Amino acid sequence: MTVRQKEQPGLAVQIRWLIRRDMADVLSIENESFEFAWTEEDFLSCLRQRNCIGMVAEHDQQIVGFMIYELHKSRLNILNFAVAAGSRRNQVGSQMVQKLIDKLSQQRRHEIVLEVRETNVPAQLFFRTHGFKAVNILRSHYDDTTEDAYVMRYHLSDHSDEHLPVKFRNRISELTDREVA
Repeated sequence: MTVRQKEQPGLAVQIRWLIRRDMADVLSIENESFEFAWTEEDFLSCLRQRNCIGMVAEHDQQIVGFMIYELHKSRLNILNFAVAAGSRRNQVGSQMVQKLIDKLSQQRRHEIVLEVRETNVPAQLFFRTHGFKAVNILRSHYDDTTEDAYVMRYHLSDHSDEHLPVKFRNRISELTDREVA
């Protein structure tokens, strides 16, 4: 069974396509969220790609979160995801993740993958709470540090049998469970 955060009232957000005039707010959230933040050119270079999509979460006409992801034949790949510091723990990120999960289907795309820095424990816990599992470790993955990355995956079929009492575990998921606990 997927472990979910306690349902609490959160901010009602509208999730829409990222447009050029959103970039200042997105960069502000990016810079407050990450030590090794993307630059405006990083965002623009990514968004110029045909399979790259940018979305923002908006509350009271303020950008409170964003996500950048790639469309692939059978999966969605989250490249960047953040919520403004003042809006965290208000279900903004949960609504954005649910938006991506809703895009999945057994016939077309059936999984979401992302890479999370080993030191970004809050992100690991957040995604694990939403049904993502650590499936691989990428050693010395980042150019800016020698830090490892965890590849986390949400697979639609993993959640279509949630009523079953036994869940299979692998070495990576057990390692991650110990490390993030």
